[in-house]
Amino acid sequence: MAALYSTSSCFCGSLGSYPVHKSVKLGHGKVRDSGFYFPHRFQCATPKLHVQAKALSVDGLPEIMDSSLVVCFGEMLIDFVPTISGLSLAEAPAFKKAPGGAPANVAVGIARLGGSSAFIGKVGEDEFGYMLADILKENNVNNEGMRFDPGARTALAFVTLRSDGEREFMFYRNPSADMLLQENELDFDLITKATIFHYGSISLITEPCKSAHIAAAKAAKDAGVVLSYDPNLRLPLWPSVESARKGILSIWDTADIIKVSEEEISFLTQGEDPYDDGVVRKLFHSNLKLLLVTEGPDGCRYYTQEFSGKVKGLKVEAVDTTGAGDAFVAGTLSQLASDLSLIQDEDQLRNALKFSNVCGALTVTERGAIPALPTREAVVNALVKTVA
Repeated sequence: MAALYSTSSCFCGSLGSYPVHKSVKLGHGKVRDSGFYFPHRFQCATPKLHVQAKALSVDGLPEIMDSSLVVCFGEMLIDFVPTISGLSLAEAPAFKKAPGGAPANVAVGIARLGGSSAFIGKVGEDEFGYMLADILKENNVNNEGMRFDPGARTALAFVTLRSDGEREFMFYRNPSADMLLQENELDFDLITKATIFHYGSISLITEPCKSAHIAAAKAAKDAGVVLSYDPNLRLPLWPSVESARKGILSIWDTADIIKVSEEEISFLTQGEDPYDDGVVRKLFHSNLKLLLVTEGPDGCRYYTQEFSGKVKGLKVEAVDTTGAGDAFVAGTLSQLASDLSLIQDEDQLRNALKFSNVCGALTVTERGAIPALPTREAVVNALVKTVA
């Protein structure tokens, strides 16, 4: 697994005022006819973390249950990744087109691991938008919550791969369709049927998507759905450094599960040491059940109200770190959705995080995010090799 982003980035396009666009609902039909409809609704507003442990599979990990739906909210876009690492965007001879966007990556990652996932977001009513919808469908992700905007394009991001596999970004959003999702376009039935509702911070940057994000998270919280948050800092997309910090922290205290990188801890604490447990604990609010800190190839740290520790990562040769953090999140949420009591058992949580670390590590060995996300079989095989 590798760091989630590069602080050296550039941005093209204005985030200024924009007209309200009409949108159309997805016309591609249902992805699955089963697995997304629950026999009952959650009756309490408190996440159900005290649940009976699920049966373990032959590999010692929780069995993936069809009813354990994770709904991912936010952006989906096209990444253009250079075919040769170590060159600037201007020097790159060619680019590989790859679907991306952190929440969408997580949704596909969960499905590829055998879990149940759905994506809610907006793309352009264009060839790229329909391509992305098809990719979700092909990967067994429920895409009924997708919307298409006829007046805005699907977002694009050109990604520079340094020689060490780390990235720099140039975004084309002025505005892109993902920024224009409105509250009245949300699929609230899908949101409230989830076990976990996962999101990032990019959808908080501009209206109307910001209001849609807040409304979706509130509906999930009120239905007793567990809220999962990965800030996924992309500083060039925010108007200023301070607005990014304020925006990310504005919804911090509502999340039940938070995943951050060591760089994001430094950013949010204004330069404090991200490896100091005392600094990390400052970010642990009273309602938080699990705080995860990713450290690239070194693995991750975990913090709950009762215990904390570190799980080593899997060393691999990094080709492209795009999607590594999203793969880690997918690995974690796919297991928590089947058994939320993992958070209360340190040994089980550590085993789950070993699995998540391998998910991230395998992802950096190929180019692009979604194309590189591993299957459950690949992760289990890699785990077996580490103990052989």
